[in-house]
Amino acid sequence: MKCKKLMALALTTAMAATTLTGCGSSATETTTTPSTESSTTTDAAASTTADGDYVTINVTRATFNLATPDSAQVQKVQDAINEYIKDKINVQIKLTDIGSGEYTDKANTSLAANEINLLWTASWESTIGTNDLVPNNAVYDLTDLIQGTDLYNSMDEGQWEATKYDGKIYFIPVYKDNVEGYDFMFRQDLVDKYGWDINSVKSLADLEPMLADAKEEGLKYPYLTQKTAMFYRYYIDKYDFFTADSTANWVAVDREKNEVVDTVLTDDYLEFCKLMADWAEKGYLSEDDVTKTTTDTTTQSQDWAVSWWTDIPINDEADSRYGQDVTMVSATDRWAHSTSALGSCYCVTANSTEEQAKACIDFMGLLYTDSKLADMYTFGIEGEDFNYNADGLVEQSSDKYNHSMWESASATVVTPLSNEPKDKADYYKEFNGGANTSCAAGFRFDKTPVEAQFSACQNVFNEYGFVLENGGYALSDVESKIAEYQAALDEAGYQDVLAEFQSQYDAWKK
Repeated sequence: MKCKKLMALALTTAMAATTLTGCGSSATETTTTPSTESSTTTDAAASTTADGDYVTINVTRATFNLATPDSAQVQKVQDAINEYIKDKINVQIKLTDIGSGEYTDKANTSLAANEINLLWTASWESTIGTNDLVPNNAVYDLTDLIQGTDLYNSMDEGQWEATKYDGKIYFIPVYKDNVEGYDFMFRQDLVDKYGWDINSVKSLADLEPMLADAKEEGLKYPYLTQKTAMFYRYYIDKYDFFTADSTANWVAVDREKNEVVDTVLTDDYLEFCKLMADWAEKGYLSEDDVTKTTTDTTTQSQDWAVSWWTDIPINDEADSRYGQDVTMVSATDRWAHSTSALGSCYCVTANSTEEQAKACIDFMGLLYTDSKLADMYTFGIEGEDFNYNADGLVEQSSDKYNHSMWESASATVVTPLSNEPKDKADYYKEFNGGANTSCAAGFRFDKTPVEAQFSACQNVFNEYGFVLENGGYALSDVESKIAEYQAALDEAGYQDVLAEFQSQYDAWKK
């Protein structure tokens, strides 16, 4: 969650959206220069290999675990995958890995040049995110092609329903933690030292006695927000923030009323912002969070007591991530909604031929059902990038090829890591199956008619909303600052955005 210069981002996004518009055209003959991430990029219009026996698809994905992918190793993984699948499906792949820091820009350029058939994306990605691709006609409608395939049958029908846009299947979700919920996170050594009854914590206000102990302890961050605006996370039991974006948490669906509401004017928003301001004045919040000077590694330090965590099937994974024993208590329920199943997914690009689209479905069907293929695609070459231990679990060892399950393939087929339970797949099935379904699940907002106003309101959020939600104003000023915030939103065109949300949601409900 890195601070961005929003005016530059808005301009970049607008320019990129213009570039994406070309992606809906038919594939054409194109001369391209191979990506520096991989030497495998070719024109997506080439549908077969040299011997004409296989349909060749160009697969482009982001790399999150390595700053820079090793193109030679990516080539080796590609070749190993092709050797393995050649007798199973009539498909061969051209694999391109791009470092996550450059992914949106470089993948967007390749999309415009018709160089991709199968693209990894996500609801939270900018420029090439799921909410950008559909309005720009950049993705292939898989609804008819996918029915009855191994890919479709690899997941329950609810997963596919959760990914639909206007009743159509454009995206293939990675089967992972495909619902959303949040936890309070505690350092276990402090729980033990002070005897905190963390199971008694049912709301934010219940944290106060623990935060008082942490302040007395002399900790810099009794409550660590991780420089994050948390209203849209902590209040998901009441509202569906279907934009899945904290900078647009000024609109949501009230779950009880099933109506679009201006959240800034709700009693809940006032309550939350007052609590954050109160905590700041008591010394429970640090100004580092509101100025965004806390680092992404602060959670690995001993400087904090309580923070937040996105609920996942195996929360013990946080111990290794933060290098210390931490314990979670539920802050919200878990919800399945319009973006929860699209936190990591694939799409077939609109420039692909029907033959290529079918080949993509065949490849993904094998990837989601064949553990050996899923492990190669995720972890690389056995003996070079990873090994199986005596229990058959994966131990990664490579600085050349390194992916995670969540951005690769289904949790039901990727072999767990050595620090994960062998029955990891069961945890994920139980986790996803135990969630609530939002009244707005399936609704997608098309911001195109009000894109300028939407972006302007996001800028206003960064001026007012983020500060309010991180305790940046005096408690006595909160109500007046919320009024200023709403006025600034209205000046930016908020009422146009709200009306468009309401109109689209009402039409969707019918």
